[in-house]
Amino acid sequence: MRGWNTQDSLDLYNVPAWGRGYFDANGDGNLIVQPNGSAGPQVDLRALVEDLRNRGLRSPMLLRFSDVLANRIDRLGKAFDAAIAQHDFTGKFRGVYPIKVNQQRHVVEEIVAIGADRGIGLEAGSKPELLIALALLDTPDALIICNGYKDRAYIETALLAQRLGRHPVIVIDRYRELDTLIKAARELGIRPHIGVRARLSTRGAGKWVESTGDKSKFGLTALEIVELVDRLRQEDMLECLELLHFHIGSQITAIRAHKDALREATRVFVGLHELGATPRIVDVGGGLGVDYDGSQTNFHSSKNYTVDEYARDVVAAIQEAADDAEIPHPDVVTEAGRWMVAHHSVLVFDVLGVNEVRTGSRPEPTGEDDPRTLRDLAEVWRLANRKNVTECYHDAIQCKEDAATLFAVGQLDLRQRARIERLFWQCCEKFQRIGRGLPEVPPEIADLDRALADTYFGNLSVFQSAPDAWAVKQLFPLIPIQRLDEEPTRRGIIADLTCDSDGKLDRFIGTHDVKDVLELHAPDDRPYYLGLFLVGAYQEILGDLHNLFGDTDAVHVRIDEGGGYDVEHVVEGEDVKDVLDYVQYDQNALKEKVRRLAERSLREGHITVEEATRLRRRYAEGLWDYTYLNADL
Repeated sequence: MRGWNTQDSLDLYNVPAWGRGYFDANGDGNLIVQPNGSAGPQVDLRALVEDLRNRGLRSPMLLRFSDVLANRIDRLGKAFDAAIAQHDFTGKFRGVYPIKVNQQRHVVEEIVAIGADRGIGLEAGSKPELLIALALLDTPDALIICNGYKDRAYIETALLAQRLGRHPVIVIDRYRELDTLIKAARELGIRPHIGVRARLSTRGAGKWVESTGDKSKFGLTALEIVELVDRLRQEDMLECLELLHFHIGSQITAIRAHKDALREATRVFVGLHELGATPRIVDVGGGLGVDYDGSQTNFHSSKNYTVDEYARDVVAAIQEAADDAEIPHPDVVTEAGRWMVAHHSVLVFDVLGVNEVRTGSRPEPTGEDDPRTLRDLAEVWRLANRKNVTECYHDAIQCKEDAATLFAVGQLDLRQRARIERLFWQCCEKFQRIGRGLPEVPPEIADLDRALADTYFGNLSVFQSAPDAWAVKQLFPLIPIQRLDEEPTRRGIIADLTCDSDGKLDRFIGTHDVKDVLELHAPDDRPYYLGLFLVGAYQEILGDLHNLFGDTDAVHVRIDEGGGYDVEHVVEGEDVKDVLDYVQYDQNALKEKVRRLAERSLREGHITVEEATRLRRRYAEGLWDYTYLNADL
């Protein structure tokens, strides 16, 4: 019989499907990162983590692979290059990165540098993001797309950015913004670059579908767009209208939604030309989905199309509408931020301990002196087989409920109830073993996988590092980064460090469906690391301070052609003093309060001088410590 190998693990965790070629396993059973596929350089992820820990970094740690980010941007550009060539399209591709997807400075700086050759711009949805874009984007002709609610200060800053050689396009998301823009432009003597966001009736597809369509938060109706054109003509500013924008939501799961939106939006684009405007850019917004689970379906954590299909549909729809109306092909802008950055970040955390479901190999023998419920349950265990497993499961449940009732009225003591509880779980384990040999597993027996799952305690905060897993049930790939050449014999869920029942990962990617348990390895005396993948979009900025667990250490890694790597940036995670400062605690005041408490306890004889000194030292050290745990101590 063939033994377990790394390919079995890759298939089990569906790595080829969601990994898109960026991840594989080596002969040591460790996961590897390969930004340009199997033909390019690779780095051993477990060896990298151990090396970084030896350099003083701490677990959990967020690893950002610059080369993966570069590959994603290049793949997006090539998809549109191919689509443009296929359709003899005369406009060009002008991608922008929405800063809101991941605002971390090093990430934005890398995108600007990597995307310079392709003219990648930035999208700002707020004043702070506009200030970032204004300072960082120095690529000639790259666009700054100014979205979101705008006041006079926002608009003036965007207008004055033109004096610095920037190309900001102020998108009118609400009709009332037009008055402010016209007034500010007149006073400053600056001809603005204007865009208009259309509120399409087409709805998106996926988790955020309810935020789209006629009730969407942003965008102008057809009536308002016509009024905007008339007003700009009246103000002699109609030629300033250079961009049409639309957006039908994030993580669009079905290509049909993109096609429908493009059909409606291109009619608006043609209509603007018919009204006398001459927009030269169509911004199709974000929504290019990421296949988090690798299923290639319209499930909310997946998508049923490729980036190449998406690019062809965008270009073809705009080309056909423009040709039919005999107007020039516009430039095409996408705001595919999630697609750009999701794959390049991996959160690695260690397992601190495992709470295993331990019941013993066989039930203890029972006698006439034992409670009737215990003897009945022992008979259930003895008789269970392939033919009656469901019936026996129901009998076992009844025995367990009877025991709880008898215990509540004093007819069972604690030791007797404990024996019944142990025997019940031994029955469940037997039912589970029987179920695995059946061609079709009864639902009650299938549910035992979750009931019998071990709890692996992870050194992380779900709320800080994967908030979408908690808030919107987003699936992220989660797998061990080592021991992939060993068959995982345990089934478990991941509990985080927070004192919250929701602080767990208990929905996992399966080959055919979402799994309630994850296949994991039995604990031994070696560190056991798990990787949470595709967390580069939104997770860092949406993370919160539940239980005051702060940002993790973050490392930017660049892989060289020889398979080595450079640690380009290290962003230290937050210490205790940092998170306490967020909630308005002064560390000096806290230390002084503890000193006074220690002095009072000394006077009252409750603590020795040595103990008081140790307490104050530990307290002071704790303020400068990582908010997560150190498994080495």
